Amino acid sequence: MAISAAAAAAAALSFPRALPSPLQPRRRRRRRSAEPPACAHSERGVTFDPGSAFYRSDSAAGRDLAVLAATLHRRAAGPSAPFLCLDAMCGCGVRALRYLAQVGADFVWANDASEALRPVIVGNLSRFERAPDRRWAVSHLDATRLLSERYLRREYFDVIDVDSFGGDAAYIRAALLALRIGGLLYLTSTDWRSARGYGSRRWCCAGSCYSGISHYSIVLLHNGKQDGISNYGFICHCKSCGQSRTFGFDELGQITCGCADKIDPDSITVVGPLWTGPLHDTTFLTEMLSLATEWGWANTIENGVSLEKLLDTMIEESDSRLPPGYIRLDEIASRAKVNSPPLGTLINSLRKEGYAACRSHIGANAIKTNCPIECCLDVAQEIRNLR
Repeated sequence: MAISAAAAAAAALSFPRALPSPLQPRRRRRRRSAEPPACAHSERGVTFDPGSAFYRSDSAAGRDLAVLAATLHRRAAGPSAPFLCLDAMCGCGVRALRYLAQVGADFVWANDASEALRPVIVGNLSRFERAPDRRWAVSHLDATRLLSERYLRREYFDVIDVDSFGGDAAYIRAALLALRIGGLLYLTSTDWRSARGYGSRRWCCAGSCYSGISHYSIVLLHNGKQDGISNYGFICHCKSCGQSRTFGFDELGQITCGCADKIDPDSITVVGPLWTGPLHDTTFLTEMLSLATEWGWANTIENGVSLEKLLDTMIEESDSRLPPGYIRLDEIASRAKVNSPPLGTLINSLRKEGYAACRSHIGANAIKTNCPIECCLDVAQEIRNLR
């Protein structure tokens, strides 16, 4: 349901004062503020206590990216209205805490279904005084219910963070409804399932990243006419020759592989419809890298991850010539019947042949390229014969 710009602005200005009403229908005695817990952990200078909550230090890079993206979004939004964030599955509250401390959010709603984590979450967020501006609130609701209620109450957020353990697809629609037009949706999925949005609003992926067991996606929500289906289609993979190709909706009944093996119908696998356009937005990622450099994050290695290296790789992957997916070096070597060529040498050789090629941030032993598989095999054989 769309609302006018004036109504949206008015709702944004009055929103923080109306937050507690759906969560506390009955009047309760005011409790003393919780004391901040002992500082057991630290991320980029923000100290917190994970308590009994599930916490992975290896996922800190994903939280770094969330903070960088949200900060850029806040700067672009300007100071005209409060900047509101919602962490739908906050765990111990470290993400919400970083949105307050590093992004400078005017208000953060931290939600986790487990009420047993309330002392931990409140303890961590209590480093920021709630009064008089009510900087944060904590709730314990099912994420879908919380997001749906925010939409029904016309309480929209500039940033919504969904860090789900498992697939995030079940929460996409509710999150998009509660997201302000022009807002940013940050998704974390631990099972790699693609996330797709439906309805009259449309969204575009500004960045997608895999780290450890988690897959991160940054989504910007826009209003207006649909831009067609040019960036959506189907991917065909032939197990016989190893080649992958993309097909449009008008080609769905004509998907074949041009290799010699056309007899076995099980050799071809088709998946989709899914996004087949550029994997990332180059401009947005370049701005994230500049901000990481400004803050001194780019050249440091936190939990084994270099943000500079990661973002540089993602920027290279945003080349519009590159198709979806990647090719593992061991598959190339196996099909070419040679030892695996050095990754950097293979990429440089493919570029000399006029193809787009780069590393894949998903796998250290994989490349992305628009070079046909048979040419990749020839290049790999040539590299090995020259050594």
